[in-house]
Amino acid sequence: MDKKHFSLGTVENNRIIKSIRIIFGLVCLTVAIFWINFNITTLKTDATLWITIIFLVTFGFYQIWSGLGRTERYIEIDSKAIRLKKNAVIPAVEMEVSEIEKIDIYPLNIIFHVKSKKRILLRFGTTFHDQNEIIVDEIISFADSNSIQMEVIEEKI
Repeated sequence: MDKKHFSLGTVENNRIIKSIRIIFGLVCLTVAIFWINFNITTLKTDATLWITIIFLVTFGFYQIWSGLGRTERYIEIDSKAIRLKKNAVIPAVEMEVSEIEKIDIYPLNIIFHVKSKKRILLRFGTTFHDQNEIIVDEIISFADSNSIQMEVIEEKI
């Protein structure tokens, strides 16, 4: 089984969008530095200024990181492991075949039970239903090929 990469979001990956994100991040950082220099010299600093500067700095770094492709949410299914990055800022979790005890598949989420008695939850959105089905099919074939206990649970609404 080859490594299969599935995006969990709607990320534009063309160069123009990435460049705009990086430029916008740099502009935010520049404005934050300007505000620090301008307001420190005039001695008109208050809490709202610092909240604004912190917001501009964190948003600027996030935009630069996003432009570099570091905030993509994804799931990678390999023959011996699953890498899952559910959050844009938290690093990916890698689950080896030997660590996974059971996989519960619901219509809009998947729960991975690992041997450390931890549960890792992957939530799907309702927008990209076709993509969700492809991911579920790949996880089912992953579980079958690696003899992992799996349960498909249908919920009635």
